Amino acid sequence: MSAPEIQQIRFCTASDGARIAYATVGKGPPLVRAAHWMSHLEFDWESPVWRPWLAELARERTLVRYDERACGLSDWEVPELSFDAWLSDLEAVAAAAGLARFALLGMSQGAAIAIAYAVRYPERVSRLVIFGGFARGRARRGPGQGEEARLEMELVRMGWGRENPAFRRHFTSQFLPDGTLEQIRWFDDLQRVSASPENAARIIGLTSGIDVVDLLPRVTVPTLVLHSRGDARIPFDEGRLIASTIPGARFVPLDGQNHILLEGEPAWARFWQEVHAFLAADRAPAEDRSSPPFPELTARERQVLELLARGLANDEIAARLGISAKTVRNQVSVVFDKLGVSSRAQAIVKAREAGLGAGG
Repeated sequence: MSAPEIQQIRFCTASDGARIAYATVGKGPPLVRAAHWMSHLEFDWESPVWRPWLAELARERTLVRYDERACGLSDWEVPELSFDAWLSDLEAVAAAAGLARFALLGMSQGAAIAIAYAVRYPERVSRLVIFGGFARGRARRGPGQGEEARLEMELVRMGWGRENPAFRRHFTSQFLPDGTLEQIRWFDDLQRVSASPENAARIIGLTSGIDVVDLLPRVTVPTLVLHSRGDARIPFDEGRLIASTIPGARFVPLDGQNHILLEGEPAWARFWQEVHAFLAADRAPAEDRSSPPFPELTARERQVLELLARGLANDEIAARLGISAKTVRNQVSVVFDKLGVSSRAQAIVKAREAGLGAGG
């Protein structure tokens, strides 16, 4: 299956000033893919590994995906590289795309980001899909795992940027052990173009220390977890841990050993059957859904009002949405005019009466 013909690439600014590249394609209810290591919006678009994925994800949906900081088309030189910064990137993209509520997909490293976002903003996430993910990085999984991560970091620093793919083939063999020669070549090249050796090493180190296990029982949105039994990169038990700890989550084991499913392998059809069926609940016609409160407001103005209702000050709203405090002041004034109120307190009361601000 070929991917949709046109994707739109734009840039937004995270709360610390980092520029984040994001792409949209397709039509229908929004689906956001939380960023993970080794991505490049343009390179992935032509890749025999990722192109079939993009076609399926954008089938009757609006797919929003982005390159995390230090990767792909996003800024490589960034003020901060941390889990909180990665979460800020997702917040900035959702705000820039004007998304009030959407389905969220977390794969591999992106699973932990998606889980944290769903816990922080349960009112914004309609459905959560986790594939090949983990809630605890390698250093959190047991004795000796941290040392393996450290050695992998050194391997990246030594060989990541070389023309010869021998060093990078270590990762390709874990992500795509059953890949064709063409798929392996593309994935080798993706590693080199997606990040510098130093950024790749730093990302490995940070990913190794991730631990969102305590957040799992707090996920309240409908959740589907899928994981390949023979995944050579992320152990099957990590997927099972997520599914068994998120209340009500459904777990789908898949036959195979590729960390990234490849078109044509036995698990491919089963995976998409499960995902499309799970997301179908978001496909009810818009006219059958309850209208959002304050239809006179734009999506961004509703976001500002939501944060006002939570008691955030203008500078906090600016940081959360990745915009300037001056822009927030202007939007607050517009919101007051449209709601027919003259003070912050009146706006908050009106917003809370309409059900906004419940996310805390």
